[in-house]
Amino acid sequence: MSCIDIVPIGEIEEGLLLFLRQNLSQTFRIQTRIRHRSFDLASVYDSMRNQYHSSGLLLQLINDVPPGTLKILGVTELDLFIPIFTFLFGEAQLNGLGALVSTHRLHNQFYGIPENEELLRERLLKESIHELGHAFGLIHCFTLRCVMNSSTYVEEIDQKSTHFCNLCQQEIFKGRKEEISR
Repeated sequence: MSCIDIVPIGEIEEGLLLFLRQNLSQTFRIQTRIRHRSFDLASVYDSMRNQYHSSGLLLQLINDVPPGTLKILGVTELDLFIPIFTFLFGEAQLNGLGALVSTHRLHNQFYGIPENEELLRERLLKESIHELGHAFGLIHCFTLRCVMNSSTYVEEIDQKSTHFCNLCQQEIFKGRKEEISR
């Protein structure tokens, strides 16, 4: 049976993981499970930037995948980067196995404003769906409310919905009728 694995990297609140498991299962119409494992964070840490190289972490994530895993989503609190960007909310392999999201810059506290747990959950869900959308083969969408619309700033995440537009919805489920019928 195919499923999406959610893998915490570092200290992630169990409630956030359970929230993701339930909502991602509904969104992608597929079983979703939480799986714990360890990572070599020192190997992807950049002391000059005080950040973690996202692509290296993504490679570790997809290195140990159990049978039945269709896609794997890493969820971390670490501040992520790739050399051409100052930071990332997440990264994925286009039409590949893995996706990665970070809560680090999704917290209101990062921007000096009071924490809002509900807003954090919504942002994390949007970015998780977005990155898994890439793993399922979707590219960025120009429909502003579509979850596949690109987000450079957290305010842009807040403006989009947790749903795919009609075109992206059709594209993501094309050829996956066996998962849809479950």
